[in-house]
Amino acid sequence: MKVIASSIRKGNIIEREDGQLYVVLSAESFFPGKGTPTTQIDMRRISDGVKTTDRYKTTEQVERAYVEDQDYTYLYGDDDGHTFMNQENFEQVMVPKDVVGDQAQWLQENMVCILSLFNGTPVAIQLPQRVTLEIVETEPAMKGQTASSSYKPAKLSNGARVMVPPHIQTGTRVVIQTEDGSYVERAKD
Repeated sequence: MKVIASSIRKGNIIEREDGQLYVVLSAESFFPGKGTPTTQIDMRRISDGVKTTDRYKTTEQVERAYVEDQDYTYLYGDDDGHTFMNQENFEQVMVPKDVVGDQAQWLQENMVCILSLFNGTPVAIQLPQRVTLEIVETEPAMKGQTASSSYKPAKLSNGARVMVPPHIQTGTRVVIQTEDGSYVERAKD
């Protein structure tokens, strides 16, 4: 399916002239005062993980591969990759580690994710926007430190490190943005 380059978004799968499939890592459009508007697309080849960047005129046609998005439940991860289960037919699928990438740290048991499948093979994954995790280690708040001051480092129950406000203590459950690992708020549960 041909689409214009400016409509390509992160997570889309495109097919280049070489017949290979690429997952889009980022797409940015530039509109200079003079000259032709362009769209720069950073992508990773699905077959071997090689990263590449292409620049298109904004109105140029790009071949977008037909990819089926389905909800899958995360079961577990091991040395081979991550195992997900289809919610409709309970079929299990193994997703290679390089497809999940650095998002793996946010995966939790029974988390519902969207897997993009091309001819039955998982090629991309979308996690929920936010996850709730517990702080297992952080420095105590200093007396006289205001809430608007700088953030302090904290370690989460999944081993990831984030920056949190000074009033957050060990044992507090917090909401984290999965896209960039930033602190959102204290959990409401």
